Amino acid sequence: MALPLHDQARVKLPKDFLEWQECVIKFRRRGADFIPVIIDPVSVDLKTWTGIEREVVWAPQRGSQAIFLRCDEIEVLLEGNRGGGKTDVALMDFYAGVNKGYGTEWRGVLIRQTHPMLRDVIEKSKKLFKRLCPAAFYNEIKYMWEFPTGERLYFSHFNESRDFDNFLGHSYAWICWEELTRWPNDEFYKQMFSVLRSTMPGMPRKIRATTNPYGVGHAWVQARFHLYNWPQEGVILGPLIKGHEDKATGIKEADRRAIHSDLHENKLLKFTDPEYLSRIKQSARNKSEEEAWVKGSWDITAGGMFDDLWGLLREQITKPFFIVPHSWVIFRALDWGSAKPYSVGYYAVSDGTDLTFPDGRVMATVRGDMFRVGEIYGWKGQPNEGLRETATQIAHRIIEYEVKRGWRMQDGKRGRVRRGPADTGIFDKVNNNCIADDFEQPQLVWGVKFGGIVWEYADKGPGSREQGWAAIRKRMQAVMRPENGYREFPGLFIMQEENVVNHWIRTVPGLPRDEKKIDDVDTDAEDHVADECRYALRYEGGWFKRTSGRVSGM
Repeated sequence: MALPLHDQARVKLPKDFLEWQECVIKFRRRGADFIPVIIDPVSVDLKTWTGIEREVVWAPQRGSQAIFLRCDEIEVLLEGNRGGGKTDVALMDFYAGVNKGYGTEWRGVLIRQTHPMLRDVIEKSKKLFKRLCPAAFYNEIKYMWEFPTGERLYFSHFNESRDFDNFLGHSYAWICWEELTRWPNDEFYKQMFSVLRSTMPGMPRKIRATTNPYGVGHAWVQARFHLYNWPQEGVILGPLIKGHEDKATGIKEADRRAIHSDLHENKLLKFTDPEYLSRIKQSARNKSEEEAWVKGSWDITAGGMFDDLWGLLREQITKPFFIVPHSWVIFRALDWGSAKPYSVGYYAVSDGTDLTFPDGRVMATVRGDMFRVGEIYGWKGQPNEGLRETATQIAHRIIEYEVKRGWRMQDGKRGRVRRGPADTGIFDKVNNNCIADDFEQPQLVWGVKFGGIVWEYADKGPGSREQGWAAIRKRMQAVMRPENGYREFPGLFIMQEENVVNHWIRTVPGLPRDEKKIDDVDTDAEDHVADECRYALRYEGGWFKRTSGRVSGM
């Protein structure tokens, strides 16, 4: 909605006008308000390269806001650090469909987890929409905007499965999720595609979302929009994900992409809150948190359980593929899962001998250093979706994996991997049988009979979760070599093979803390590898002693 022309004098167009036309060129102060100024498109003369400035109620700023409004893909994520104006432009993306002839068919819903979380965005909408369209009416009971030409925007919440009942039978042309990483998985997000519909041909259908790069749903959002090594300097538009097939359903999904928003694009902050960036930096507890809050890095989850150490020590923690020295012990650990992924991790424990890498480099080790040297992860290729394999199937995969790695002889009798800890739930008896018993059954692999897989009880006593996370942190810290000195305490290292997904690296560094129990991980996150890792660290050396009535051994 344009305001009266402030000045009829012609001005020179910005050099990049054609790229960013109808975007804010500056802000003009009017009392306590800062009014956006654009070049009136009707006044543009490309021969003289001049135009007339016009004050408007709102216009996108150059960069992510303008690109977001122009995106044609059905599914678009606007992600980035704090202060980029993501909520404002999301509201204006809906408003772009008002008074376009769609009438009541242009119906939208903006979603957050709980209704109290909607207060801020509702207040923003009141400031914007009333100035843009004074005749628009906000219904305080139905939490709904209705515009004179019939368009409607609802504000709603979606936090548990039964909340979907509120949307059954509805049709929306525009659906927007605020703070998408607050949802632990994509279940609800995908459900809402079923109500993205309209009977009007040619009208846009849009799924829009905004988020910061941290939250319990960090992993699935990162995977869905391919936000790895992201953001990249100077790049706003993320990769186009075209022709992707949902592995769970086999259905071809709509094209999608992400757009990176940066607070430095928000020129209004320079006037309204010039110290904002400094406060963000000062409030960060460490460099990693600053990376997430200021740069919007998806490789770090601000305020997570391990992100501060990972950001500082990643190069020291990760190691290339190597052959485990014969004098080292190897054992395995298991976090059981069926509908959710299971994780089998292999750990090699140093006896203090040097480690030689294939390229000839030598690493001095501390006795007790633990290297996670292998893994079997039972997922469907989508974050937090399990394979629903039986214990017998998993045991079969374990044997095949160990033979291929050279840790188990093909005669079916000899093996190098020692038994290790597993989620105690596998020992629960049902009809006098348990999952652990199924694991122990002999397996026929490649025509050879192999012994089954024996597990020990993991430590899951009171406080074991918090103690386990503390053990991981302590081990991560211990990888750093002091200046002019030697490491004294055993560390935790992760073997990373080239061109192979490493699920420890994919899931553990970004695990968020529980908002209520700060010393624990949010259990809605994809924490299966982390659980298996803490079992291993708390168990270390357990094969030398009798545990829970089971005699340890090979």
